[in-house]
Amino acid sequence: MDVRETLTTEARALWADGRGPSLAVVASTWGLFVGARMILPVLLPDLQDAYGLSLSVASLLVSVLWLFAAVGQLPGGLLADRYSERAVMATGATIVAVALGLVVTAPTPIVLFAAVAVWGLGHSMYPIARITVLSKLYPDRLGSALGVTMATGDVGQTILPPIAVAVAAAVAWQAGLGFVAPLLLVGALALFVAVPATGPEAMDGQSTATDDDGPHSTDAPAATDGTGADSDEGVLRETLAVFGELRDPSLGFMTVILFLYIFIWQSVTALYPTYLETVKGLSPATTSLLFGFFFAVGVVVKPVAGAAYDRIGMRGALVAVLAPPAVGLAILPFVSGLWLLVPTTALISTMLGSGAVTQSFIADAFTEERKGTGLGVVRTTTATLGAAGPVVFGVLGDNGYFDEGYLLLAAIMAAVVGLTLVMPETDTDAN
Repeated sequence: MDVRETLTTEARALWADGRGPSLAVVASTWGLFVGARMILPVLLPDLQDAYGLSLSVASLLVSVLWLFAAVGQLPGGLLADRYSERAVMATGATIVAVALGLVVTAPTPIVLFAAVAVWGLGHSMYPIARITVLSKLYPDRLGSALGVTMATGDVGQTILPPIAVAVAAAVAWQAGLGFVAPLLLVGALALFVAVPATGPEAMDGQSTATDDDGPHSTDAPAATDGTGADSDEGVLRETLAVFGELRDPSLGFMTVILFLYIFIWQSVTALYPTYLETVKGLSPATTSLLFGFFFAVGVVVKPVAGAAYDRIGMRGALVAVLAPPAVGLAILPFVSGLWLLVPTTALISTMLGSGAVTQSFIADAFTEERKGTGLGVVRTTTATLGAAGPVVFGVLGDNGYFDEGYLLLAAIMAAVVGLTLVMPETDTDAN
């Protein structure tokens, strides 16, 4: 079966049994989340001019967004385990919409940084709930469902940054970012309309059912002891239990791989537009289009990577999407001109497919009751550490070491591929 037939078969299966509208809304709202986040890098020059920021300080702004988007994922995972995922996701969308309003009206750099931090916290509520709700809707096709969702995110990252640059040039940078806020509010409403209640309140009383009208659950109260003892002590116990599970060799290896990938990905995406303008000499409009192309490749790569995880296992799928970026990052400093930068960017962007593999693997490694907490611990830990990437890369760029920074990232990516190859065998890989 070729790639086209595989994707067609997977698409039909994902839409079957009334689950398609839920997947479409979860995925499209995620596209707004990550598309808005990727507007920030392309508008960094505007922010530098508006607030008098150096490149190092401006890149710190990106790190703040990533940091707070990371630290909130453990609480977001705990909320996803305890409440309806659709409520958690919709709340996150509303917070981000409000935060964007604060960002575009910030009178001082301090207020700007605080607003970006709130933006990150709102963003952090969506990723874990998105994965746990998909794991319940698609217990046998999580890789494919997550791959489609992440690919839709790349549609947002492809389309929104060029639109933002065009709007910013025609009106103001505030309009280039602020136009996403009302779209997020629409997404929050759509989540309540299209996504079934699949949290513990729904699952404790009965199982989630799927019929001609789609998957559904009726509400039932979560079990408690009436005193709230099922909160603080239970949260601590579950979190510590997750850290205990990380001693499993394969899960521990995957956590390290995820951290290194996030460090590289955040470093590349935060300052790639600035690098293309200042070092490669491209115009802002061309830069935004090439940056969008980076994510456009992910639209194809992510569903294929997710399907590959379901069919051939973690190891083969992960090596296939991480080896090309190691080459692309290594040759980037030595190429110039748009026609060489386009294929080089395509090589680098295949790394985007790794999320569908790593996060599906991690989600499958935890029990259903601990899935949100487990993902929250892993993602919070790895993304918090990885948030240092943009500011480290910004310091390198400020000191004239942009090219050397990309060579360093290439070496790290090669190490990630090596770790994948020596990872302990898993049941999926053995089959």
